[in-house]
Amino acid sequence: MINVIGLGYIGLPTALMLASHGVEVVGTDYNQKLVDTLNAGKTTFKEKGLDELFNDAVKHGIKFATEYLVTDTYIISVPTPYDKFSKKVDACYVVTAVENVLDVCPKGATVIIESTVSPGTIDKYVRPAVEAKGFVIGMDIHLVHAPERIIPGNMVYELLHNNRTIGADEPEIGEKVKSLYASFCGGEIVVTDIRTAEMTKVVENTFRAVNIAFANELAKICRHDDMDVYEIIKICNMHPRVNILQPGPGVGGHCISVDPWFLVGDYPSLAKVIDESMKTNDGMPDFVLNRIYEIMKENGLEDVGRVGLYGLTYKENVDDMRESPTLQLLESQARHLALPLKVYDPFIGDDVVPNQYHNLDMFLSDVDLVVIMVKHSEIRENMEKLEGKIVLDCHNICNLPGVYHI
Repeated sequence: MINVIGLGYIGLPTALMLASHGVEVVGTDYNQKLVDTLNAGKTTFKEKGLDELFNDAVKHGIKFATEYLVTDTYIISVPTPYDKFSKKVDACYVVTAVENVLDVCPKGATVIIESTVSPGTIDKYVRPAVEAKGFVIGMDIHLVHAPERIIPGNMVYELLHNNRTIGADEPEIGEKVKSLYASFCGGEIVVTDIRTAEMTKVVENTFRAVNIAFANELAKICRHDDMDVYEIIKICNMHPRVNILQPGPGVGGHCISVDPWFLVGDYPSLAKVIDESMKTNDGMPDFVLNRIYEIMKENGLEDVGRVGLYGLTYKENVDDMRESPTLQLLESQARHLALPLKVYDPFIGDDVVPNQYHNLDMFLSDVDLVVIMVKHSEIRENMEKLEGKIVLDCHNICNLPGVYHI
């Protein structure tokens, strides 16, 4: 039996995937409401294919609880935030989960940490916690790092098809865990040491962050001298060895907006390019806010306040708001005590911010300036409804005349 600890955006799909492929699974989370929802037969967030996977896992006998189970294999998938000042990883949730496992697990159990951590985190924080409990690593307990590699919006497909990395102290334990993931994963599974596994996951997300920052910096340069960044990128990408990404209003989610900071925190004198890239990406919501003020002034909207942000999530067609650029923009705007902005997102049913709408037509009827923060399919399929509006398109998806860009 596998006990999956943490039933959020990564832990729940992983538990469901294992169960649907015949592995006996119990999912554990401290959140009683979340566990009750799952036991009532409902998923806790929206994701393509997740409901079908959930139903299949339930048929195969998956269970959900708030207690840690006595078994021989644990998968820990809890959050790993970072300290806003030092930029170092905050491993407290991982350490607490490991300590709770050690309170119930039999000797010889394998603890697999899926949570993304900075290189050396398991050495600095997890091993001492294990040894403090009196366990001998490699005999009483086996530590493994198997970082997730999936993205909201396409989780089910990527769990099945993406390559995976397994980091282990002992090759035979690594191969055992590889077999477990191979029960559902059709991609290549590489077995290596723990620190290499830690580093590869962080480097993957850092690579993406740096490339996004380059596109965002180009947007700022082109805005400064009134050049079309999208046309420039399109022409540059005709070169066979150039593939510039598209700029946007910021970077959200728990991977690209967080993980690269781990390297900055651990290697502040070395990670200079990464540091500047993250600052560039983090500065995009303020850049968009300044564009909003410019457009309001140009169109005489300074005292009207009929400005609306379309999209609250961090990316299209998901309900995940973690590190959302829109939330960052609203926080910055509130500090400036400017006119309140109206907000709408088809994927967010609950009221999470002031002036939030739950119907596209009502939202549009109350705004003159629409800022496309997220490129949900809904807005792509209803561009005609933006006719007559002033539009700031942060993703270059609107082909109506007179559209503003970042």
